Amino acid sequence: MAWKLTRDGATVHVLPGNAGIPNSHPHISATDFPAIQAFCQEHGVKLIVVGPEAPLAAGVTDFFQGSDIRVFGPGRAGATLESSKVWSKDFMRRHGVATALSWQFRSDKMDEARAKATELNGDVVVKFDGLAAGKGVYVCSSVEEAHAALDDLARLHSGWFSFLLEEKLTGPEISIIGITDGNRIRLLAPSQDHKQLLAGDKGPNTGGMGAYCPVPFADDNVLAAIRTDIVDPTLRGLQNEQFDFNGFLYFGIMLTPQGPKLLEYNTRLGDPEAEVLLPALESSLLELIEATLDGKLQQTVVRQRRGYYVGVVLASGGYPAASFPTGFPITGLDQLHPSILAFHGATKRTETGELVTNGGRVLVLVGHGEELEDAVAHVYREVERVNFQDAYIRTDIGQRPEPTLAGNW
Repeated sequence: MAWKLTRDGATVHVLPGNAGIPNSHPHISATDFPAIQAFCQEHGVKLIVVGPEAPLAAGVTDFFQGSDIRVFGPGRAGATLESSKVWSKDFMRRHGVATALSWQFRSDKMDEARAKATELNGDVVVKFDGLAAGKGVYVCSSVEEAHAALDDLARLHSGWFSFLLEEKLTGPEISIIGITDGNRIRLLAPSQDHKQLLAGDKGPNTGGMGAYCPVPFADDNVLAAIRTDIVDPTLRGLQNEQFDFNGFLYFGIMLTPQGPKLLEYNTRLGDPEAEVLLPALESSLLELIEATLDGKLQQTVVRQRRGYYVGVVLASGGYPAASFPTGFPITGLDQLHPSILAFHGATKRTETGELVTNGGRVLVLVGHGEELEDAVAHVYREVERVNFQDAYIRTDIGQRPEPTLAGNW
């Protein structure tokens, strides 16, 4: 977002930022609202565009309400669509949004959850109720896997918590992300994330190992069904419940034989989808944001660039485990083809200025091509130029076989 807004003509500061972003301020936390307010006043900042979910859930928009600093992102109530899987599922039911069947449990009812998972032959998805950095979801295919997921929840979250068991749907997943004022929405190109760590959609869930856009099989018929069954009922729900919602709204969708079903909302621009969607966006993101806040979203048009964009995550070895080594020097970024975009995630500079790893998903490299195959080949050639100890990439981003959509559409 910093890259795109800068290209749109804005002067951008990022709190806390990272080693790849100019005007980063690592000493300020994204949830320290008084410090953010003081920073904005000192630097004459009048617009905050929120990236991560934590400050939204903590109420950053509510904090600045009534001030001369505008915030692009929903208030705490609207952010509950993402911050509570249980509340979000109830919202879907109330407003007729197509979604999977689900059953709610509390941590003191684990035996009941195990019995339900067994009754469903372990063909379930286990979802932690709160924020979990993209890793609170377990997709299970056996009773043993479901029970292990429940054991993991109990291990990771002490005290009282809620969670869901959902029926496991089948079909390809796509991400639909829009900019909305709660009444109207402008959708970006359909994109597809790759959540599992390993090629072939194997291994544990991650925050995302790569993405591409647009999605060839998301044609006009598919998008019309998504609009009718998911997007429009969501907007009616926002209006009926009178949310003050200005921001990004992400729909994680599975295209089942029975039609599109909503898996989850995010109340922010999804990652790693953002790294391909924003390069693909020809329109000014700054103008779209300002129009939304000014009540003029209906006057905007979203223009997309031609061709395909593919992003590949370079992750630390050991990710997504709770801990793994970091601090390894990163080399090769200065050797990349000029057309390649390198977005930093978990990087930092040492006292001597050396660029090193600082977390799980270290970098995302993005390539462009007229055809999807061209973009895939281009970015993977360049990925080989970048190195750090124990670097890991998923080798099949943008290369899933194109599905045949069939059923009650």
